[in-house]
Formats: sequence, C-alpha cells, structure tokens
Amino acid sequence: MLNILSGQLAPTTPSTLTVDYLVVAGGGGGGGVTTNNASNGAGGGGAGGYKTNTFTATLSTSYTLTVGAGGAGGSGTNNGSIGNSSIFATITSLYGGNGQGDPSGGTPTTGGSGGGGKATGTSTAGNGTGSEGNNGGTGDGTGGGGGGGKGATGGNAAASAGGAGGIGTANSISGSSITYAAGGGGGVWGGSAYTVGTGGSSIGGDGGKNSNGVNASPANRGAGGGGAGSGTGASSYTGGSGSSGVIILKYSDTKTATFSGGVTQSTTTSGGYKISTITAAGVSDTVSWA
Repeated sequence: MLNILSGQLAPTTPSTLTVDYLVVAGGGGGGGVTTNNASNGAGGGGAGGYKTNTFTATLSTSYTLTVGAGGAGGSGTNNGSIGNSSIFATITSLYGGNGQGDPSGGTPTTGGSGGGGKATGTSTAGNGTGSEGNNGGTGDGTGGGGGGGKGATGGNAAASAGGAGGIGTANSISGSSITYAAGGGGGVWGGSAYTVGTGGSSIGGDGGKNSNGVNASPANRGAGGGGAGSGTGASSYTGGSGSSGVIILKYSDTKTATFSGGVTQSTTTSGGYKISTITAAGVSDTVSWA
C-alpha cells in the first residue's frame, strides 16, 4: 500500500508460511498362527507410509491433522490388521500393510509398505505404494517373510529363518536423527535351529518362535509388528501390533500454531524454527498458523 506522507510503498505482511513436514502412517500388524504342523510362521507387518517435503500454508486457515494408529496383530490364522493413514492438509501417508496369517491367511493388503507372506502353502507378500515404502518378503515353508520398510523390501524367509523386516529411514526434522517406518520380522517354527526374523532398524517388532510376535517400538513411529511363529503341540499365537504414526511440522519461530482440542503435541524452538511433533490427532482435528 502507498504511504501518503512519504510517497513510498509500505511493507506488506506475508499471508503464507512455508512448513516442512514429515507424515508417517501407522504400521501394520503381524499375522497370527494356528498350529497344525511343524512349519508354521506368519508374515511381519509392513511399515506405515512415509512422506516428507515442504508445504505452503495460508495464515489463519485450518488444515486437517490425523495421526494413524497401528494395526493389531492377527489372532488364530488371521492376517494382522492394516494400520491407519496419517494426514496433514493435502498430504496422506498410507497405512502399513498387514502380515499374512498362517496356515490359511488371506492375501495381504497393499499399504505404504507391504506385509510379509506366510510360511505354509502359497505365500503372498503385500505390495508397497510408490515412494512411500516397499514390498514385503515371502515365506519359504518354515518361516514367514518380513514386512517392508521405507528403506528396503522385507526379507524373504530362508532355510530355518524368518525374513527380516525392511529397514526404516532416518530423518532429522525434529532436531535429532530418528529412524522411522521399519517393517516387522517374520515368525518361524520353534525348533532350536530356527531363527526368527528381526524387526527392521531395531524398531520393527521381531517375529515369534513358539510365541506371540513382538510389538513395534512405540517410540519410533510407523513400524510394523512382528509375525507370530509356533510349533507342533502349541495352540495359537497372535502377531505383534504396529506402532502409531507421527506428524512433525517445522516452521518459522515468528509464527504461532494453534491446534484443535483433540491434538496431542509438543513444540520446541531451535535455530529460528518451531518444531511441533504430533502423536495423536483424530479425523476432525486441525492446525492453523498466525
């Protein structure tokens, strides 16, 4: 606008804000197992989808926030449950795919990263989606495949071993390098010479061996649960659960973010930026800046 006294253009206040984001979805649950032979091992859960980039926000405008929960592990012979997608504004990261149950679990669902396949019969791994993640691995008759991670495909089961979960990806948007979105390990039968599939990057859940699969680490979000393994004489075991997703937003410390009442978040300030880490937000929750 024109300043009448000076005849100069007065500076204008920008109406937009650049926001760096990391959006990770909830990981998928590992498959369950019912024992009917000595070759049982379910597939590990896939990591939640992973997206990071910049977004131009308009000030005083509300944007959707949804943090996806992790999927539950499968019980009996059932597949695990898929995770839930995470959303910020127009950005959606897809749920983690589910691990295949053994011996008769159905085809795993495609997700951000796919879940691993079962040991018994026809092993079908889930597919990942685009750049959000990777496919799961397949089983081989004694162990289940690992769930896919952002950094790599889930491992295929090998002789006497479940497949390892795919590795995650490190990101420093929070101010510290943290690894996100790793897959869960495949389960394996419980003989002493057999080895479970380990969770990717030490944050995905390990597969089970004559036991339930291990839950993904809740402190490092978007990892899949481990598949459950079992041996002859046992009953049934459940897969490990996937961990919840997370949304991290980084923006100028001259601006203030306002979150709706259902959001759980913490905000820190460093180097001229505010960093908001959102660990819970429902479908009707929002954020805006002023």
